[in-house]
Amino acid sequence: MNKFATILAGGGGTRFWPLSRQELPKQLINISGNDIMLNDTIERFNGVIPMENTIVVTNRTQAVLLESIMHKSVQHANILVEPVAKNTAASILLAALFIEKNHGDSLMVVFPSDHHITEEEKFKKTLDDACRIAMETNKIVTIGIKPTFPSTGYGYISCKSDAFLAKPCPVYEVAEFVEKPNFIKAQSYLASGHYLWNSGMFIWKTSCIIENFKRFLPRLYKTMLPLIEYIGTDAEEEMINEIYPLLQNISIDYGILERCDEVVVIEGDFGWNDIGSWDALGAIFPPDEFGNIVKANYLGIETRNSIIYGEERLITTIGIDGLIIADTKDALLICAKDKAQEVKEIVKMLKDKGMQEYA
Repeated sequence: MNKFATILAGGGGTRFWPLSRQELPKQLINISGNDIMLNDTIERFNGVIPMENTIVVTNRTQAVLLESIMHKSVQHANILVEPVAKNTAASILLAALFIEKNHGDSLMVVFPSDHHITEEEKFKKTLDDACRIAMETNKIVTIGIKPTFPSTGYGYISCKSDAFLAKPCPVYEVAEFVEKPNFIKAQSYLASGHYLWNSGMFIWKTSCIIENFKRFLPRLYKTMLPLIEYIGTDAEEEMINEIYPLLQNISIDYGILERCDEVVVIEGDFGWNDIGSWDALGAIFPPDEFGNIVKANYLGIETRNSIIYGEERLITTIGIDGLIIADTKDALLICAKDKAQEVKEIVKMLKDKGMQEYA
């Protein structure tokens, strides 16, 4: 069975403002010093999924830049451009119909575009196991990450205690998906041993996920279904533009995963982090002797436990503790580290005030 990767690359990365913007989101930025995050994602599954079998779903404002800097193994025809954002369910159904139309029933692996993984060989082994399980069981497979601290920035997966399958690795039935908890709940999840972080990686046959769209999101499915006859034709873009404004705005988690009883999870332990906000940079860069993470032209006195990012100007600090300072050519962020998840509210304020040039 053919294997295809689907990368969801339309997000704005608003919690990484002011480095990420609407037209230059986090996944198109080289944060690690290696390559842009999207290309790191593509390279990571090489050897498990052919890189030329990569489908990228993005949005209109990012598509031109994305294609110019993305890995050259991705064909132009495999870049699916959404005219308006309609959340992950629509993106995934669009990619599933595209794969099914062009290649028949295939294995489909969904990846976010902006995660960081340090142990790539372990990741490939886990991904290969997940692909085998999805093909052999015809279930929806997800990869949960063993939590290392009580995170309030990740969603969680509660799994049943007894393994559904033992080979090629322990496979557990999912009891429920849980949204980002408060700190007390996160502590209890960690202590229970029955919760994993939701990595946002999903593996299924295209026939399986399309059948679940018919069952759980029939309105979305029926609205998008006419698109099938236009995929691969000169009218494909026009029809996507016509259909998309009519679609439900709903995530795959809410629409299908939380309602389906055919979802299983395997545990991943490969140095995963979704680098969702500034305070996650410690997953990429080790702190200095004072607990600071510095990527800037910088001098400091009595500065501890802070994140300092700059592009050109010299940044200097005296007597600060637990701050994020992010300086770009037209905007400066100063934020308490424990408020890192709220940076997206600044982006919302900018849009509300008509200051789109900064958003």
